[in-house]
Amino acid sequence: MIDLSRHSGLPISWDRSGEKLVFGEGLLEVKPDIRCREEMAEVLYEPRAMDLKELYFMYREVARREEREEIRRRGLRYDITVIKPGLLGSEYIKTAGHYHPFKPGTGLTYPEVYEVLYGRGHYLLQCPSPDGRDRLEQIYLMTAGAGEKVLVPPGFGHITINAEDDLLIMSNWVAADFASVYEPMRSMEGGGYFGLRIDGRIEFVPNSRYRQLPPLQRASGFSFAGLSLVEGMPIYQVYQKDPGALDYLVDPENYREQFAAYLALVYPDD
Repeated sequence: MIDLSRHSGLPISWDRSGEKLVFGEGLLEVKPDIRCREEMAEVLYEPRAMDLKELYFMYREVARREEREEIRRRGLRYDITVIKPGLLGSEYIKTAGHYHPFKPGTGLTYPEVYEVLYGRGHYLLQCPSPDGRDRLEQIYLMTAGAGEKVLVPPGFGHITINAEDDLLIMSNWVAADFASVYEPMRSMEGGGYFGLRIDGRIEFVPNSRYRQLPPLQRASGFSFAGLSLVEGMPIYQVYQKDPGALDYLVDPENYREQFAAYLALVYPDD
């Protein structure tokens, strides 16, 4: 059993033998959506890789019983995703990858914030050019361990990779009223780089289908008070303390300066 309460702020754990989340007192039980290899073939480095079937589990709308309706009223959703370790051919297991839609009337796509609860994740964030989905203006790799947060700013799509020998368990907060946009990455057969196992470690290999692909810039997980990414405090507890602290996920147009400041902090050489 993996106790996730320290970094989630919730009485929750992962049952290794049963491969499921265990919800403690006061939590509503949620059944997962399961992403299987067959659904991922279009975005894999080796589309016919057959190593595993079930790749990751997505538990949506995790909440304390008395808080769920208020979270919904605020237009938010709290999820937990569990990504298995392993390889599909030579590629580490990853999420399918997606972009977020534009919030109507703002010119900004919705942001999202992740928090690692267990393990270590590699987050590939990419910003497409207005000239086409096959051209990227920016692409970053943020590596985060347990307790660290990763912001997906407006304008970016993202993929999460588990390159460890154990599970990657992460939570995320996001605006509830939109559907993720998968087609652009599917049409490019993946993100800008593939995370492959080479000589026993992860190496990032360019996706040749992109006509414009900047070098991969790297950073580590950061706290940032301007967007309530507080070191040592789980984001669920940030919400409990001040439900308005996550309004930037629903109304990104009111936080343009904060997003710019975060990017300047995390990627100072950009």
